[in-house]
Amino acid sequence: MTFSGVAYFIFTLLLAAVFAGIILYYYNPKRKQEIEKPKHRMLDDDDN
Repeated sequence: MTFSGVAYFIFTLLLAAVFAGIILYYYNPKRKQEIEKPKHRMLDDDDN
């Protein structure tokens, strides 16, 4: 493999790892309440 081939391979692995990290962070069960908050806020009545 040439240097550019190795560089592209490492870059692809790095991007895949970042993407997997974002997915794992977002779908963490501890964050479920925070993620669901806007959905429930949208359904709340505005009559105060």
